[in-house]
This record gives sequence, C-alpha cells and structure tokens, in this order.
Amino acid sequence: MGEPQQEQRATRRFALRLPLTVKFAHGEEKEAQTRDVSARGISFFIDNVVAEGSPIEFTLTLPPEITLTESIRVHCKGRVVRVEQHAPGRVGIAAIIERYEFLSDT
Repeated sequence: MGEPQQEQRATRRFALRLPLTVKFAHGEEKEAQTRDVSARGISFFIDNVVAEGSPIEFTLTLPPEITLTESIRVHCKGRVVRVEQHAPGRVGIAAIIERYEFLSDT
C-alpha cells in the first residue's frame, strides 16, 4: 500500500463554466469556456495546441452568483503551465494568473 496522494494545489478550484476570451502572444484571439477556476489559475479547452510557458491574456466575467453583486469582468495576464491533448480539436490548457485587473463598464 502506497502513501495517500497529497493535493498539490495550494488554492481550492471551482468547477465553473464561464465564458472566456483568450489572447495569445502571437495576437490570435479565441473564445472559450473555463473548465475550472481558482485564485491562482484557470483551465479551459481550445481547438489547437499552445506551447507550455507561452504568455497568455484572458478576460472572463464573474457572474452575480459568485460576486454577490453585479457581474464583474476581470482581465488577466499569465502563462500556460500545462497542455493536454484530449482529442483532435480539443486541447486542455492550464494557465497561472500572474496579474489581473477588474474592468469597469464605463
């Protein structure tokens, strides 16, 4: 019998399906949906492979169920830390959030 597997994540992840606009270093933008979100990162699916370590920018909208007020848009900058090929045209991306800012609607 082996030792129990220890949780490697430092923050709790939430299985949230939120719309996401992703911008890659080469300027391409894609629409996606989060698979899960934490205070330090996100994961989502896109249709093509991106290199690990690539810089990434994304904007997501936190709904009222999370914010307990109105919807809030958040713009984040980060880096791709994991790429998983699930099927042709379905690639799982995990990215850490290095900086973020809340966007106003004005």
